[in-house]
Amino acid sequence: MTGVIGSRIEDLDTPALLIDGPAMMRNIERMAAFFRGRSAQLRPHFKNHKCTRIAQRQLAAGSAVGMTAAKLAEAEALAAAGVEDVLIANQVVGERKLARLVKLAGRIRLRVAIDHLEHATAISRAAADAGVTVGLLIEVDIGMGRCGLPPGPPALDLARRIVELPAVRFDGLQAYEGHLVSVADADERRQRVHEAFGKALETRRLIESAGIPVAVISGGSTSTHAITGLIEGIDEIQAGTYPTMDWTYAQVAPEFEIALSILARVISRPRPGVAVLDVGVKGVGHEFGPPRVKGYAQAHVPAFGSEEHCVVCDAPDWRIGDAAELIPSHACTTCNLYRWIHVHEDGRVVDVWPIEGSGGLT
Repeated sequence: MTGVIGSRIEDLDTPALLIDGPAMMRNIERMAAFFRGRSAQLRPHFKNHKCTRIAQRQLAAGSAVGMTAAKLAEAEALAAAGVEDVLIANQVVGERKLARLVKLAGRIRLRVAIDHLEHATAISRAAADAGVTVGLLIEVDIGMGRCGLPPGPPALDLARRIVELPAVRFDGLQAYEGHLVSVADADERRQRVHEAFGKALETRRLIESAGIPVAVISGGSTSTHAITGLIEGIDEIQAGTYPTMDWTYAQVAPEFEIALSILARVISRPRPGVAVLDVGVKGVGHEFGPPRVKGYAQAHVPAFGSEEHCVVCDAPDWRIGDAAELIPSHACTTCNLYRWIHVHEDGRVVDVWPIEGSGGLT
């Protein structure tokens, strides 16, 4: 891959994942600057880009206490790259994974989200056998309707059981307001986020009133960081998409630049105004809508379902073989489809970074 460094991005083989290096760094610096001097700190979410080179730059920018991972394999990739503090913001289940988990806990400071006593007891047994300690965060459901205990007494009951177990440490709570991150109206988003996290804060007070310290509440996102980052009692913000951005998130967090794109090439001009590009759903995350054509507001993708084709209507005067850039609606699932990301500046490739956490790693 090093052979492409210095080449024009339009000369790359396609499809290729691109990131505008200066724009990415401006995003990283902007988020880090927001948290400087605040009690809440960043714990950037690796699931966005899954690239340790980007994670290292997020940590180097300051204001970050460590990284968040969505799965065990991501945490292992981060540790291999020298990251020493990782929260796996998900439940880790199964004997094989627990063996890997406690091995990792012997190398780095590791925390894991749980929402059931079975999680805690299984991790406790594995950690005790390995002679390590794993930090646990009880996940509280504040409206996402996914994992997590109901706020209040159920979380207190579980905390009481955790503190009795060997080789695990009750560190606090995780709460994620994912159902609110795309609320378009900023005032409504702020109000609803405060209401949601009020449940986590009340749970914290309940547990602490029982004499059990709660070291941290971890949660938040890119589009709510300026809300959650100012709420007293929320300690870590798991912002993810801000280094790359996508067109969906840009609508609710316009202060960050869209740095991510997919380079594609025109392979057909079957009808006037229509062009077909050489990338489809196997190369573009599209959960929130079809990709948009960078630099051509009038061009649009009416439907996006082919595996290796993207039909663009009202296309510009492209010729067969011309290069075009697409902006995905979902950066996280787009990065997961690639093994390499091409870093560019002023139209030329300046580096190529592996995406170590991509694919179906468990």
